[in-house]
Amino acid sequence: MKNLGWNSGKGFEIGSLNMEKKWVFPLVITSLVCVFLLVTSFNIGLVSSLHTFNAIFSIFPSRVIANQTKTAFAEEKIKGSLVPPPPAGPVIPRFAYLISGSRGDLDKLWRTLHTLYHPLNHYVLHLDLESPAEERLELASRVEREPVFAKIGNVMMITKANMVTYRGPTMVANTLHACAILLKRTKDWDWFINLSASDYPLVTQDDLLSTFTDLKRDLNFIEHTSRLGWKEEKRAMPLIMDPGLYKTTKSDIFWVTPRRTLPTAFKLFTGSAWMILSHSYVEYLVWGWDNLPRTLLMYYTNFVSSPEGYFQTVICNVPDYVPTVINHDMHYIAWDVPPKQHPHILSLNDSSKMIESGAAFARKFKHDDPVLDKIDRELLGRENGSFTPGGWCSGNPPCSEVGNPKKLKPGPGAHRLKGLVDRLLLSAMSDQNQCH
Repeated sequence: MKNLGWNSGKGFEIGSLNMEKKWVFPLVITSLVCVFLLVTSFNIGLVSSLHTFNAIFSIFPSRVIANQTKTAFAEEKIKGSLVPPPPAGPVIPRFAYLISGSRGDLDKLWRTLHTLYHPLNHYVLHLDLESPAEERLELASRVEREPVFAKIGNVMMITKANMVTYRGPTMVANTLHACAILLKRTKDWDWFINLSASDYPLVTQDDLLSTFTDLKRDLNFIEHTSRLGWKEEKRAMPLIMDPGLYKTTKSDIFWVTPRRTLPTAFKLFTGSAWMILSHSYVEYLVWGWDNLPRTLLMYYTNFVSSPEGYFQTVICNVPDYVPTVINHDMHYIAWDVPPKQHPHILSLNDSSKMIESGAAFARKFKHDDPVLDKIDRELLGRENGSFTPGGWCSGNPPCSEVGNPKKLKPGPGAHRLKGLVDRLLLSAMSDQNQCH
């Protein structure tokens, strides 16, 4: 029974030794962690504490302190000798264009493309299903044979043509289709611009790129108003069907009954079908990370002239995008008062008004109208059906080769366009013309 107790000194010593061994390992680990934390905290505060330590010990003429001071001075001297590189200039933006046309627009579209071309941009071309297959094949062949296009690879064609009727939702669908292609195929663009073959630029691409270089990339140039006027009765309340959604031949929309009342879940806006949209807003329209773009797309499926309302109504019903809206479509267009479905055809008589507007584009024009030759000669500096000259142009004949795409040579058009943009930005800052 005595052997079961701890009366023996040896037994107690053995037990104590075992207990000490039991705590040795945790003690060592804890000590190591403490040392690690101490060193780490010292290293973190080393830079901020260095001057404090020097100030405290500077009264002692120690050799160690003197060496530290000398070393610190040498480091400062080395840092001072490394001159930082100059700040990078503004990044040149890139535009993504949709240029669309229909039957008989092949040559008009080809001419417009040449006036708009720049190696930094991206281009999607579309001849709708009404145009003969021969025209679409000829356009694809021309794109493939053009050496500059083949080298840069920034001109694409929608080979599976869509049927497009202006007064129905098919134009909206075709625009969103082009946006989806651009988002999938390319990432490096800042603004999306939709044009038709009847549009023509009033400034060079160098003018446009240089003007937009200093702008915020989230701006959206989209003409709009909530004052529907006669459009409330004639467009918002009727229900229509667009045969272009299910037929392969073009025909006008037709009305169905009953009529509908104005919506209360969102506010309607109307405006121009031609826009300059930011990359961010285009992503929102296509990806639709909330239900609003899809809901409004269904609503505008039965809306008369939906291209003049869908994009405006979406952007003006999203609070985050309202501050980005600039109330202008960057076009010069001559309308009746009140405006009818189609604008006036522009001619030489409109030349001075087009130039004074400061707009980047104008519409609409007849094929090879003399006013286009005047624009080529006096505003774009374009000759013999070639590309619009720019800083990128190289080779002989000019623009037959691609030089430096980032070299811009803006001309008088940049001054006119900048004046318009400055006025629009000033108006937007006052918040008097945004989504009202």
